[in-house]
Amino acid sequence: MRPDIKTEDEYEDLLGQWSDLESGLAVVLRHPNSAQEFEARIYQYDRWMQDLIQRNTDLALYLLFQLAAQSRAGYSTSHALMCAVLCHLLVPGFALPQNERNSLVRAALTMNIAMTAMQDELATQRDKPSPQQQATIAAHADLSATLLSQLGIHNELWLDTVILHHHEAWPQADLQSLMPAQRLAHVLHVVDRYAAMISPRQSREGRSAAESANSILHGNNTQDNPVGHALLHIVGLCPPGTFVQLSSDEVAVVLRRSAHPNQPDVVIVLDSKRRGVRPPVLQHMAEVGSEILGFVPASAIQERVNHHVILQLGMQ
Repeated sequence: MRPDIKTEDEYEDLLGQWSDLESGLAVVLRHPNSAQEFEARIYQYDRWMQDLIQRNTDLALYLLFQLAAQSRAGYSTSHALMCAVLCHLLVPGFALPQNERNSLVRAALTMNIAMTAMQDELATQRDKPSPQQQATIAAHADLSATLLSQLGIHNELWLDTVILHHHEAWPQADLQSLMPAQRLAHVLHVVDRYAAMISPRQSREGRSAAESANSILHGNNTQDNPVGHALLHIVGLCPPGTFVQLSSDEVAVVLRRSAHPNQPDVVIVLDSKRRGVRPPVLQHMAEVGSEILGFVPASAIQERVNHHVILQLGMQ
């Protein structure tokens, strides 16, 4: 990473741009029937997202995960934006045509629009979903597509991708053999699971790195998942901006990806006794004996973390 952020004000400004994007999207997803020119608004947020990613992918991911940790927009919108970014990053590797790329990303932004408020509740709910919530979850893909159609979305590929995004019945080894809607829905399904796994939520225990990788690479199947492999190759098991626990019992924030999905460059922010490390220490996981054991929710980090200082270490 070579961040073009020279001051803390520049860091806050760019984080604010991601926050403004998320806030605008949240208004549309929470109150879709009140949104004027709904389809044009989704196009606008898609273009805005692309502009922010193009600046620096590692930096964009770092800021996105920091925003997710402190988001006021709610889990549902944060998750939608996360999925859209990850889908966008996957597109070149599968050589998807522009129309499929657009349908995939816009489906990611809107796939849960029929249960935005409930998804926010579930993110902090410690009890299992109630029977009524389970019924809404089971029907949300169809309900979301119906609502999108009522809002003026007539792109069948977009709508079909939303309808099918929880379907798991297709062969995973040959993505190109699938029909376009099946192909996009499968990509979105994998991304959806991955984003849910790594997104910070107070109600969920951390998972081990090995368990997480296996879930993404195989899911509920024994067959290798090419989308999972592509996702780990492009983004890494632990993306920039996520907090992780090391085998040394220290806690670090992932700074940037490396050639090895499970060996990113990290910055140690807490020692083994959970005391702040000042200044934070850059560590190349590929060069040390320590390894990443699992994710740490951002809510568990009690010490103040100076992200501007951390990003400056990326210039070393």
